[in-house]
Amino acid sequence: MKFRFGELFSGPGGLAWGAKEASFIYKNEKYYIDHVWANDNHKDTCDTYAENLMPLEKNKVICLDVKKLDIENLESIDAFAYGFPCNDFSIVGEQKGFEGEYGPLYYYGVKVLNFHNPLWFIAENVGGITNANQGLAFKKIINDLENSGKYGYKLVINKYKFEEYGVPQKRHRIIIVGIRKDIDVEYRVPKPTTPEPHQQKTVKNVLLDNPIAPNSYNNELTKHPKLVIERLKAIPPGENVWWEGLPEHLRLKVKGAKLSQIYKRLSPNEPSYTITGSGGGGTHVYHWSEPRALTNRERARIQTFPDEFKFIGGKESVRRQIGMAVPPDGAKIIVKAIMQSFAGIDYPYVEPKY
Repeated sequence: MKFRFGELFSGPGGLAWGAKEASFIYKNEKYYIDHVWANDNHKDTCDTYAENLMPLEKNKVICLDVKKLDIENLESIDAFAYGFPCNDFSIVGEQKGFEGEYGPLYYYGVKVLNFHNPLWFIAENVGGITNANQGLAFKKIINDLENSGKYGYKLVINKYKFEEYGVPQKRHRIIIVGIRKDIDVEYRVPKPTTPEPHQQKTVKNVLLDNPIAPNSYNNELTKHPKLVIERLKAIPPGENVWWEGLPEHLRLKVKGAKLSQIYKRLSPNEPSYTITGSGGGGTHVYHWSEPRALTNRERARIQTFPDEFKFIGGKESVRRQIGMAVPPDGAKIIVKAIMQSFAGIDYPYVEPKY
């Protein structure tokens, strides 16, 4: 069974790569994703998606502000995904929700559902979305998604902790799966594969067990000032710049909020903390044994992109793309479970919660 797949706010293709890898054969029938179109407004991001996912049809990756996208003239689809911009819903930000610049962008996904009526969809956002505008924003989003399209959608909302699904990173995201109400298919949240800390992949596993070749794509090192190198040498694994044992001359003179990820070094025997796509000095994720930031390829490994996945653009552009992406290994489990639901295959599941 082929699912013709479209995507808004696609990012570099983390969700799409996971969806592509989720194919399987059951009773002599192949269940798989066929990428039909994708949209993002960042050129390097679009180029990355096209290079890796649609190399023979690069023109179907539409690099355009979603507000200018002609949704009604997009090719018909059976499946749809969108990770609408989370800037105004993130717990790191001010949680402006619908009052912010990005909040209302979720509605362009609703427009796709209203016009194209795909069999199923995935919507992804940060955990903080449930609290934006005192929870009112999330209630409206849920109501709009549930009642979109000709038939409406049965929603399953869950907060996925990706370290519990084999991803070497503590990355928590709200993911909404919708199945059209006229279809007799029920999606259930796949049971975590690595629920316990001792089962989870660590950064040491993912970066040292299979070393990255020095000439790999996107593997350039950051050139740090001497002070930063000295500071990192003084910070133990798992600690950040606010560590009480840090010598006075290496401390940051900052008042107010102190973000926990500033110059935070990884704990080698745990999953990474969340890889982000933005932020200034001190937010680049730091090696536990070497006094340096991770390379983009190391960040991509933690995000579960394969080494052959080539990111297009300069170093900071690539960092942005990696940090904004859905981990492919997590997406693969979710999309496979959706297709298994359509195939009538039972799989271990848990009750949704968020």
